[in-house]
Amino acid sequence: MRQMFGFFFLLTGLLFSMQANANEQINLASVDPFVTGSTNRPQAVARPFDPALEPQTVEVRTEHAPGTIIIDTNRKFLYLVQENGRAIRYGVGVGRPGFGWTGTHRITRKAEWPDWRPPAEMRERQPYLPAFVPGGVNNPLGARALYLGNTLYRIHGTTENSTIGQAVSSGCIRMRNEDVSDLYERVPVGATVIVF
Repeated sequence: MRQMFGFFFLLTGLLFSMQANANEQINLASVDPFVTGSTNRPQAVARPFDPALEPQTVEVRTEHAPGTIIIDTNRKFLYLVQENGRAIRYGVGVGRPGFGWTGTHRITRKAEWPDWRPPAEMRERQPYLPAFVPGGVNNPLGARALYLGNTLYRIHGTTENSTIGQAVSSGCIRMRNEDVSDLYERVPVGATVIVF
């Protein structure tokens, strides 16, 4: 029994020591799926916002130009590449199982307090969704949206901060409203977005 507790504490210590911190170098040159089948509206699980998901400047190794957005869906971070081997790292929510994706796109449009029209496929899966939600504080797209190529995907805000750091969306990348507003001001239409 004593050996079992010792192993547990050793394993716990290893897990905590493996967590990334703001000063580590991250190699962005390296490196998703929940069909509910139910028509019942899922209940949100309230979680406190993890301070590790707060925006921070980190060192990175990447060949991508400053202004490029790189989204690591496994770690649930978005990196905005800066000069001199640095990036601003934001915590994000990503696609739930069955809805993750990878690829490279450009931002084709930006919108403040965008309207939301859930696609027909989404409304089939989730019949409780409205056909239209006007922009504003009750809109699931939040304060800002950055539209990716000719896809249905966006980087957008949310008021459900507990979903940041989780795989919960239908494929869009979620950010806290204050974070997506900051990103919105920093990147132009035409910026490259790499999702892996």
